[in-house]
Amino acid sequence: MSNSDLDDLAAELADFAPPEKKKGRPASEERVIAGFQEIQRFAEQHGRAPQHGEDRDIFERLYAVRLDCLRALPDCRSLLESLDHQGLLAEAQTVAASGDEIIDIDDLAAELTDVAGPDDITVLRHVRTRAEKRTAEEIADRKPCEDFDAFKSLFDQVRCDLSSGLRVTRPFGQYATIEVGHWFILDGQTAYVAEEGEEFDSPQGKKDARLRVIYSNGTESNLLRLSLARALYKDETARRITDPDMGPLFSDFLEEGDLESGTIYVLRSLSDNPYVAEHRDVIHKIGVTGGKVETRIANAEHDSTYLLAKVEVVATYKLSGINRTRMENLFHRLFAPARLSITINDRFGHPVQPEEWFLVPLFVIDEAVVRIKDGSITGYIYDPETASLVKAG
Repeated sequence: MSNSDLDDLAAELADFAPPEKKKGRPASEERVIAGFQEIQRFAEQHGRAPQHGEDRDIFERLYAVRLDCLRALPDCRSLLESLDHQGLLAEAQTVAASGDEIIDIDDLAAELTDVAGPDDITVLRHVRTRAEKRTAEEIADRKPCEDFDAFKSLFDQVRCDLSSGLRVTRPFGQYATIEVGHWFILDGQTAYVAEEGEEFDSPQGKKDARLRVIYSNGTESNLLRLSLARALYKDETARRITDPDMGPLFSDFLEEGDLESGTIYVLRSLSDNPYVAEHRDVIHKIGVTGGKVETRIANAEHDSTYLLAKVEVVATYKLSGINRTRMENLFHRLFAPARLSITINDRFGHPVQPEEWFLVPLFVIDEAVVRIKDGSITGYIYDPETASLVKAG
């Protein structure tokens, strides 16, 4: 075979040759990207960039510090700019972190090595802030309760209520309230909020008050309300003990009409109706289904229930042991003051008024779901004027 034939054959085979392996990024850059992707996942889940503040979750505050560093370093911004589809690097922080320091890309990469994997954020090692240490000290600073006999019967009753199922325990949610008469489980002890002092503005701008909290082991403490909230939120085993009259929205025992699993879904209409189009971001349909949401909305454009238009799913919440009818009715009663009043013609030309659409921002629906799960929803109503959940009169 001549040299020219060999050259032709080599040219043809070149099309099938495996591509040359490109030189990978330096390990430091890979770690910076991995850390930024964690921040992006947080932003996707919460709809905002992580923020500073002692009232924030410990990992959110860590994300906020790291994002500040990434924004401040030109090398990092250049590296991440093509990946920043959420505009996180350009967004300005509203609250500055204390004790900021300038570090270079290698120092930041070394810090980000604490991230074990894309789904394993819980292994982050973090030095506690002074505020967190102060909170821990307040929780630990308990003294014998001199008049525990006056509370013992209450603790006995709560224990009986839990045994009989009259009361149940729920996780302490992000929006959960703490008021006099509320019961919790913290650090393995049942805790009762017996008294509350005058409210004052905390350094974070939130309302706070000094509490008298009695514990089942015969001790008490006078910690701050925000300190108790942080302790409950960070204790993975902490629980709220519900009131006896909450009702069986969630139960360990299924009744007729209950679902072994269910999904609360929130829809947004893609209708070209002028009013709907103008207020599209705050008009939502809220429902519960035991099947697939996609199947439920497959023919939305032909159903007046869905405003005769396609819809998009903007949020879903997976739940277990729920009563579908009770759950839907609860949402509809809660947001009744904001029910959308609109008349459209169905495909036969008949006027209809869909009743499951509400003028409610998505973040308020998020809060309502959390409050339903932890039991605190019973003390709240929806205020259309402020577009928020407020304590009932």
